[in-house]
Amino acid sequence: MKAVLAALTLLLAAPVGAQDRAGVFDYYVMSLSWSPNWCDAVGRARQSPQCAPGADYGWVLHGLWPQYDIGYPQDCRTAFAPPSRSETTAMADIMGTGGLAWYQWNKHGSCSGLSPQAFFRTARAAYDSIRIPQAFAKLTRDVTLPASLIEDAFVDANPDLPRDGVTITCKSGAIQEARICLTKDLAPRACGVDAIRDCTLPRAAFGAID
Repeated sequence: MKAVLAALTLLLAAPVGAQDRAGVFDYYVMSLSWSPNWCDAVGRARQSPQCAPGADYGWVLHGLWPQYDIGYPQDCRTAFAPPSRSETTAMADIMGTGGLAWYQWNKHGSCSGLSPQAFFRTARAAYDSIRIPQAFAKLTRDVTLPASLIEDAFVDANPDLPRDGVTITCKSGAIQEARICLTKDLAPRACGVDAIRDCTLPRAAFGAID
């Protein structure tokens, strides 16, 4: 009992977020959001340029998240100056908006130990390292499908990607994200146990690219 109380005392005495130090993490989770579903859910209501007619976004880079084997850091202190507007705007071609790039730098990129410029280069390299299944680019009508089918497509298109290195999430009956786990060198790897959140819906909405 004394040992438990001592451990609890130390835990409560530790500053909140003390473990979240920039550059201290085990691997990355790259989150790809299916833009048509995000636009249907919230994006158009926010009048996001990502959802403008003719934007034609499919899988967009939601973020590249430093991850612990269990848990993840966020909002780390960093010695680097924030990214400029031009630097965040330059990420809109794969992230949908510069505003998302700004948010992702503050919450996740600051924990990478990299400068904003290096982090955005790394995020783009991670995005480019994964082959997007061609079938998704040709989706011209709304469909429903098993979430597992999307995982199958990513694994088939990326032979080096282990099945437990990708997880598909859903929300409110619709496909939300494909999350792919990568080493610090951006090689595919298995996800940590807390990062695997496979959607098990046999029929999930998957909206067409406008």
